[in-house]
Amino acid sequence: MVYTADNLRNALAGASRYSRQYIRYPDPKTDTQAFVSTIGNIVQQYGISIIMPMTELTSGLILESQLLPDSVMIPFADTATVNRLANKCELMKLAGRLNIPHPNSQFIQPGHNIADILDSAEYPTVLKPAKSWNSDGASWSRATVRIAADRQTASTLLQEDAVFSQQPYMLQQYIPGQGAGIFALYNHGTPVAFFAHRRIREKPPQGGVSVLSESIETDQQMLRYTRKLLDSVNWHGVAMVEFKIAEDKTPYLMEVNTRFWGSLQLAIDAGVDFPWLLYQTATGQTVEPVQSYRTGIRLRWLLGDLDNLYLTLRDTRYTPLHKLQSVWRFLRPSPHTRHEINRWGDMAPAWYELKQYTHDLLN
Repeated sequence: MVYTADNLRNALAGASRYSRQYIRYPDPKTDTQAFVSTIGNIVQQYGISIIMPMTELTSGLILESQLLPDSVMIPFADTATVNRLANKCELMKLAGRLNIPHPNSQFIQPGHNIADILDSAEYPTVLKPAKSWNSDGASWSRATVRIAADRQTASTLLQEDAVFSQQPYMLQQYIPGQGAGIFALYNHGTPVAFFAHRRIREKPPQGGVSVLSESIETDQQMLRYTRKLLDSVNWHGVAMVEFKIAEDKTPYLMEVNTRFWGSLQLAIDAGVDFPWLLYQTATGQTVEPVQSYRTGIRLRWLLGDLDNLYLTLRDTRYTPLHKLQSVWRFLRPSPHTRHEINRWGDMAPAWYELKQYTHDLLN
């Protein structure tokens, strides 16, 4: 049986018919102890044997927790290993030792005078905190990657955003190009599955969350770098290794998501069921490495795609012809496209999402 949980009164996953029961827990951002304690109570009350956290914050808090019984399996790498990849500064240092292409990075400690560094930096430049989530002792806040077009902008951002005065960060080379990634599953250092996709449309249109994506063959160069990186830390569990493909086709390592990713359903539809494979490895079952999957399968987030169309139509930077083409692409049927939320065998999440979407439009 599968139980789902979140800190919201209702949640998309909880609406699914595959969820035996939806359980609400305290917000981990504002009450960490209550969150961890509640997870421990849920485990005991419902006899939970495996926990699969879905966000970076919840996975980190659960991995570090000392309150869960030893009988509960968390099929991720240990905290120290996760931090070697999740900490962006440590990741870039590791990439340097492994000769994996990565943006030139200068590592800055809080309080360090970087006037000379800003003077000599190439712009635009990227200001990237080491960690995505940081705590002030009372609550957690998400750090934001900033892009500075010039020295004045960089100086202003460093002064205005408190994270740069409290946490280590990088001044990093800006790599123009297209984002790409390799999804992976490892079983105690042994690779089980790899998967790749491309983003066709995003929200917002200039770049963001994927609303239409397609399964593609794994790029062999990126795959080699991914394996070198994950092999070096004896990885266990799932990971998404993100690259930026420069104009000269060089894939630059950008970051690693040490958890499940947004386009997970696309991988499942293409024949790589990462959650099921992870469950099998966690329970000690024999899992044969995945050798292939179906390419050309598309996944569409319908309401997200509608937002993409709306943002395109109201953007004065696009020509009338471009907007007309966008309408046609939105309406054009595709036999290889599946919907991320709208599933005939499980429509409750779609109705839940539509209700929330309508509520947000009217309020």
